[in-house]
Amino acid sequence: MRILHTADWHLGHSLHELSREREHRAFLAWLLDVLETHTVDALIIAGDVFETANPSALAQEMWYGFLADVRQRFPRLDIVVVGGNHDSAARLDAPRPLLAAQKIFMVGGLPRHKGGALDLGRLIAPLHDADGAVAAWVAAVPFLRIADLPRMADLPAFTEGDDLLIEGVRQVYAEAVEAARVRREPGQALLATGHCYMTKSEISEMSERRILGGNQHALPADIFPDDLAYVALGHLHLPQRVGSEHVRYSGSPIPLSLAERDYRHQVLLVTLDGSELASVEPLVIPRTVELLRVPRAGALPLDELLTALSALPESVLPESALPADDDPPETWPFLEAHVRLAAPEPTLRADVDQALAGRRVRLVRLATMYTGTGAALGDDTRARRLDELQIEDVFRSCWQAKFESEPESELIEAFHELLEEAHQADA
Repeated sequence: MRILHTADWHLGHSLHELSREREHRAFLAWLLDVLETHTVDALIIAGDVFETANPSALAQEMWYGFLADVRQRFPRLDIVVVGGNHDSAARLDAPRPLLAAQKIFMVGGLPRHKGGALDLGRLIAPLHDADGAVAAWVAAVPFLRIADLPRMADLPAFTEGDDLLIEGVRQVYAEAVEAARVRREPGQALLATGHCYMTKSEISEMSERRILGGNQHALPADIFPDDLAYVALGHLHLPQRVGSEHVRYSGSPIPLSLAERDYRHQVLLVTLDGSELASVEPLVIPRTVELLRVPRAGALPLDELLTALSALPESVLPESALPADDDPPETWPFLEAHVRLAAPEPTLRADVDQALAGRRVRLVRLATMYTGTGAALGDDTRARRLDELQIEDVFRSCWQAKFESEPESELIEAFHELLEEAHQADA
């Protein structure tokens, strides 16, 4: 049996207010072809379908359009979707009856009966092989919010010193997997999903954050019972294993921040042999819009940066990846530029824009690094009382923290003019 594991689509995402629609549509079209090429039996989407809890009409059109396309092309494909921390559980669950009629198994939020017990019938889904026989059962656990977790009194194994949140998550998985285990017949595999932050895993700068109970709550891999053949995780955008071959993050399909520029974005093709995991094969997703950083690391003096920018994108991209002259701007690479300044440059942005004039790139970030010490006023090793400090001394110290030079006399004069205006305004 073949299962495709993906997560963290973040439909509706924008990068510095620039839409990612073109990239998402290219990924969805590619994904449909992959399902056919690899004769996939089941598709698992492990959370964060949308970028926000209130996605745009365009993001929802892409989502429901994909579901319609996949069902039309693959009538027998099992589809399991769970909610992530970016998703609105209620919004995902609202069309659940309609999706269920299309054999799309949706779990936006953790379902419970009125009495508080887990609604296990809505958490457990069968997965079928090419012959239509049940080959696996998946405990489709979505992102767990603190309110979803059992109370201490409902944790029979809880002892002093245990972490209440972690043990609550463990209990949810224990109940869900046991419900799947009861349904399983010999030769059938057990799987689970999760949208969470695990210990010994790497987060992406500027993208994810630790979730559940704050930065101190990373979940250990032993919350998953030992007889699970595979655990399909979402939340972290860097594809990675968590402690073992069968517990994995698939990662996001496109770079969701400039820091994810060098990831190999992918989906995972999971092959089961009976009840056992046979293999996990990463399928690399073609990148339709490049992300560039000038320079590759660090920062350049302004004159060197302007020279480098004026040679883009031909200087850094192979010919096969270059946008054509008639390609629309939404196909042009995103650009992040880093400059090192020893003094203020009032025309910095204008100079950068001029260097990029006619270049087929889109500047989304211009980061400035100053050559001063960066020291705060309080870092001065000399012990000085506040009443000993002159306002001009504070100004000079702030200037030198950014720049290597002393402020010019004209700047000091301008500062004193502003200071005088401030005194007059207070009078």
